[in-house]
Amino acid sequence: MITLVNLGNGRNAIIRRIEGGPGLKNRLEVMNIREGKKVKKTCSGPLRGPVVIEIDGSKIAIGRGMANKVWVEEI
Repeated sequence: MITLVNLGNGRNAIIRRIEGGPGLKNRLEVMNIREGKKVKKTCSGPLRGPVVIEIDGSKIAIGRGMANKVWVEEI
């Protein structure tokens, strides 16, 4: 398993684990980022910018700190 930050651009994966407290998990869940969901990483911002993912047809930008806590399995 790897984190969203380490997933290659244009690659698909399934979210397997989210590390963090209840606040982080709730915040990600509001954005529909939860375990078992299929996600596609579209790009990463330059110079440690945000990570842009596509989930259920919506594009979402999340910070690298959050993306480092989302563990995925590439498919």
